[in-house]
Amino acid sequence: FPDAYAQTKAEAEKLVMENNGIRELLTCCIRPASIFGHGDIIMPTMDRYGRTQFIIGDGKNCDDFVYVENVVHAHLCAEKTLSTEEGAETSGGKAYFVTNMEPMNMWDFIYMVSEELGYKRPVKIRIPALVVMPVSYVIEWGYKVLRRYGMHQPQMLTPARIKYVTLNRTFSCKKAIEELGYKPIVTLMDGLKKATESYILLRDKYSP
Repeated sequence: FPDAYAQTKAEAEKLVMENNGIRELLTCCIRPASIFGHGDIIMPTMDRYGRTQFIIGDGKNCDDFVYVENVVHAHLCAEKTLSTEEGAETSGGKAYFVTNMEPMNMWDFIYMVSEELGYKRPVKIRIPALVVMPVSYVIEWGYKVLRRYGMHQPQMLTPARIKYVTLNRTFSCKKAIEELGYKPIVTLMDGLKKATESYILLRDKYSP
């Protein structure tokens, strides 16, 4: 696993699925794509820290996103499905990918958020991943040595983050559609408009 976050999520998912059917417990897992929406405190402040001035890698990688209300909707679809005998038999103990079904270039999405927040799209400065990755390992090593002295854990420039922002990450919702009856209830653009309304308030609250 690239980091502890991914590992603990995988372990939790395995535990949930393994317990399906035990003592009449019915379970399934929802695997959301990159979630955005109300309450996100990272996206609204990215420009203030200059993080979106740079593109790591060739900038052509695609990602799948999902608006938070669609994630909630997927959970409700799962609950409804598991409440029937047929649905419990079909979906119990399974995992389902959930997205907005509108994959797009990851960097374009970030810049769309920036523009909705009122920022001008900056000149894109591309940095090869091969250049940034060694630096991220040095920072990670430095944290392991200096954390006892109060060094804060790096959030952005980590090996796991570098891998994430340079990968193509798209997922099929076919199984969720066919077995859970899932379908996005908020489009990507409508979700983006809703999200940025709260982002503006959060940006002012959390930015220095």
